[in-house]
Amino acid sequence: MGTEHLGPEHRLSEAVSTDHMPLDPVTSNVAGNFGPTPSQTVGPYFHQGLVDFQGMEAAARGDLTGPDVGGSNLPGERITVTGRVLDADGETVEDALIEFWQADAGGTLASTPGAAFPGFARVHTRTPGHAFTLRTVKPGATGENAPHLNVWLGLRGLLTHLITRVYFEGDDHAADPVLKLVPEARRETLIARREETPDGPLYRLDIRLQGPQETVFFDAY
Repeated sequence: MGTEHLGPEHRLSEAVSTDHMPLDPVTSNVAGNFGPTPSQTVGPYFHQGLVDFQGMEAAARGDLTGPDVGGSNLPGERITVTGRVLDADGETVEDALIEFWQADAGGTLASTPGAAFPGFARVHTRTPGHAFTLRTVKPGATGENAPHLNVWLGLRGLLTHLITRVYFEGDDHAADPVLKLVPEARRETLIARREETPDGPLYRLDIRLQGPQETVFFDAY
């Protein structure tokens, strides 16, 4: 994205006095000299968002199976969820930020009083192969909702973030009210495929922004 240099007629020093002015409704935005605040894209993201924040180190490292969230005492099947974010040309996006929200293995959400599992993690694609990786426990069903991860996606160039879901191969999705909203032919874009690995079950799903097999995104707001 290019930038334009302002000519002399637009220089702030010539448009507004350099004397300190009180910030009141009149002088804080001198009529005729400033336009609307321009739009800003969602990315890129910086290091601060991927370190220990608000005491949630596990969330920042994308691992909800460590000792700080229960470790070996945490109930449920340990799984790894991985994939890439792909643009319209099928190229990997190297600076995406992804947040996951989920229930615990019993289907209890973190917002439930007394819930012990945080159910939130943040990962990125500035990795070898530009793949994201989440280590967690497989969530349980919540009401009629089949086991799933809620996904928030932000990246350079988006004017707002995107919302989608990850479901799991092998689960019964027939009654899920959200998946019912999706045309049957497109539901596979939301279902992660299971692989058995020496390190345990792995679920793989790429997030495709456009083009063939574009991921279904939801208008959640």
